[in-house]
Amino acid sequence: MEYAIVEISGRQFWVEPEKYYTINHVPLKLGTKLFLKKILLINQNEKTELGFPYLENAKIEATVLNHLEGPKILVYKMKPKKKYRRKNGHRQKLTKLFINKINS
Repeated sequence: MEYAIVEISGRQFWVEPEKYYTINHVPLKLGTKLFLKKILLINQNEKTELGFPYLENAKIEATVLNHLEGPKILVYKMKPKKKYRRKNGHRQKLTKLFINKINS
C-alpha cells in the first residue's frame, strides 16, 4: 500500500494516489497542478521514509478539482437577563484536490 503523510495549510493529511481530499481553500484556478513539498512520511513498496521534519527530494503531484463551501456553523451568544443576543453564521471555503502520484 502506497501512502504519504503531508502537511497542507497547517493540517496533516494521510494521502494515497488516485484519491480525492478536501482541504482549506487554496487560491488556484481549477485544473491547476500543484506539487506538495511538506511531506513528513512516505511508504512505498514496504519501504518507509521519514523526514526530520520534512523529506528533501520528495514531491506529491495534485490537481485542483473544485472550490466549495463547507456546512454552515451557527454561533449563538446570549447573556441572561441583559437582553444581549448575537447570532452569527460561518461557512468555511474549501478546495477539493485529486492526488495524481507520489514521487520519493
